[in-house]
Amino acid sequence: MARIDQLFRYMKDQGGSDLHLSAALRPHIRKHGHLEEVPNWPAFTDASLRELLREVASEAQWSHYEQTLDLDFAYSLDGVGRFRANFLNQENGAGAVFRIIPEKIKSLEELAVPAALSTFAELEQGLVLVTGPTGSGKSTTLAAIINRINETCAKHIVTIEDPVEFVHQNKKCTISQREVGSNAKSFGSALRAAIRQDAEVILVGEMRDFETISLAITAAEMGILVFGTLHTNNAAKTIDRLIDAFPTDQQAQARTMLSESLAGVVSQLLLRTADGKGRVAVHEILLKNAALPNIIREANTQMLASIIQAGKQQGMQAMDDALLGVVKSGKVKLEDAIAKATHKQRFSDAQSVPAGA
Repeated sequence: MARIDQLFRYMKDQGGSDLHLSAALRPHIRKHGHLEEVPNWPAFTDASLRELLREVASEAQWSHYEQTLDLDFAYSLDGVGRFRANFLNQENGAGAVFRIIPEKIKSLEELAVPAALSTFAELEQGLVLVTGPTGSGKSTTLAAIINRINETCAKHIVTIEDPVEFVHQNKKCTISQREVGSNAKSFGSALRAAIRQDAEVILVGEMRDFETISLAITAAEMGILVFGTLHTNNAAKTIDRLIDAFPTDQQAQARTMLSESLAGVVSQLLLRTADGKGRVAVHEILLKNAALPNIIREANTQMLASIIQAGKQQGMQAMDDALLGVVKSGKVKLEDAIAKATHKQRFSDAQSVPAGA
């Protein structure tokens, strides 16, 4: 057993999400959004940390790390889970961050997400984007949606990730999970291949560049259901980010393509619960309706807020409304919601609302 496994078990037992290791420091875990020192562990030296990290990397992975000073891969520990690993070099020497990926994929019901998110699993085609900052639970939400498809449909699903996080078992679907670096040269090359592999559903772990974004939109136009992630905070910024990835002379065409293919945008945040014992997800939800394509074509994204407000019965919701909801239910402290809100003045009335009202 690798010595680092002790730290992984401790992190899971404590309900942590990330393990932080750095030369000259003691190990820390992130628990409910905050970093805490691991007790009874000495500070690492550069040499002792490299020795610890070397145990969980293959020869090829370690060689890549020594050459490039960075490494991304996944590590599995039976009975604990999978870990998304990042090795790095910093001022005092080696460093690493491990994020735990639970072995069991939670259902949409277990995640208690809005009902509108389950409708994405019923789509036949289109582009669905789950966005938010690092650590906001995007991968967990997407895994639950893919799992719903896997349980209810007979389709070919291709996931393209760096690294593969949640491991899906074949249920009704046939699932091909490809890891960039190990099974494919890049997101773009894997996505281009997936279009030729009779895929009906494609998950793109991260839409980082023009090639990947362009191919994802094209695949959705061709009748494939494509899921992707971006590090944007709301629907308007997400659409602008997609269009800005294209050269100026192609942006008009890109708007037309996106207007037809975009099926929905979910922007997600994770907030610390009021009791400090967990975290709760809040969502902004934009769904396709008759008005959305024209707004995208005309670059009129400031009107998206109006579409979301008018589409509440359809399942749409604004982030500020979702934040107000978790404050009024007593799930989240007012000050934590205000810190994430766009229109902070709206929250003044919530100060007089008792928790749980």
